[in-house]
Amino acid sequence: MNGVSFPPLDAETKVSERPHDHKDELRLWLRFLSCNVLIEGNIRRRLRDKFDMTLPRFDLLAQLDKASAGMKLGELSQRLMVSNGNVTGLVERLVAQGLVDRQVAANDRRSHLVKLTAEGRRTFRAMAAAHEIWIAEIFGELTSGERANLMQLLAKVKKSAAKMTAAKD
Repeated sequence: MNGVSFPPLDAETKVSERPHDHKDELRLWLRFLSCNVLIEGNIRRRLRDKFDMTLPRFDLLAQLDKASAGMKLGELSQRLMVSNGNVTGLVERLVAQGLVDRQVAANDRRSHLVKLTAEGRRTFRAMAAAHEIWIAEIFGELTSGERANLMQLLAKVKKSAAKMTAAKD
């Protein structure tokens, strides 16, 4: 065209063209989703560009960093809210990179215990420090009061969503 690039049209933007056709709750949901997509995309890109790391692998390393004794694959799967197969694939790639070690659990020969290696811990901590800066940049335009207010509001949304999930429709 004329060399001008426009951001992709997201669902929230499409809805904003006819706001009276949609209830506030739907517009709020779409705003939440568009923020999530933008933030997650930004973090994914930065992890890939700076550390050659995917977000799922970063998340797995974060769980292991909190568990110095290591974690079983099933526990990692639950914490990451993904299937055992997904966790197994992530762990295999991290083992190949030398960032985690996997061994048969001493008390249960059918399961594996996964731990960060020393290199994995160093690598994760460097990524975590950068990640913290990136998140601060993303939320940097909010005042501390606005961040506190948003946390309170999102806690209410989370509680409501948990209640709906517990009710199982």
